Amino acid sequence: MKTSSITVACATGIEAGAARRELGAAFRVVKTGIALRALREDLGPVVVSCGLAGGLRHDLPTGTVVIPREVEGLDGSRFACDGEIGDALARAAESLGCAVVREPLATTPVVVRGRRRDALAARGYAAVDMETGLIRAARVAAIRVILDTPQRELNGDWLRPLRTGIDPRNWGELLWLAREAPACARLAARVIGAASLREE
Repeated sequence: MKTSSITVACATGIEAGAARRELGAAFRVVKTGIALRALREDLGPVVVSCGLAGGLRHDLPTGTVVIPREVEGLDGSRFACDGEIGDALARAAESLGCAVVREPLATTPVVVRGRRRDALAARGYAAVDMETGLIRAARVAAIRVILDTPQRELNGDWLRPLRTGIDPRNWGELLWLAREAPACARLAARVIGAASLREE
């Protein structure tokens, strides 16, 4: 496939900005909004969901690269990710010195915390996001880099960042996010850029 025929779907401005900087014009980058709420255009037949994820397992720290073979949607159904694209992404991540996790990704409607995180991990999921399982395309793959973990959970209110950020109780977390989120988003985009995604 031509790289220009692949849409890179990113939920937030941080993720989309990192993808545009790392990938240039080689890929179409679309900012979808959290849970695809800002999506106003067709993503096309080949989509790579790119960005951040919440880690579910205690052994997966911030910065872990997750390239799932399967994704669970909101209705509990699973679909297989595109094997060719996923394998190319995994090889690229390894070439960049990253350890790669290929276990399933779950898509949920809310930020996952506490017991819900443990329950998903017990079912074999490595990470969680709010978008990949909602994407409808002929071929879907995902590259997600873990941001929050069981040891460092996010305040669920960060889905409303302006309101949450003015609360002094959240400033320590805000500083951590300002450092870690852009670095994780950049790594996800770098993996796509390093992958050999060419015309078949």
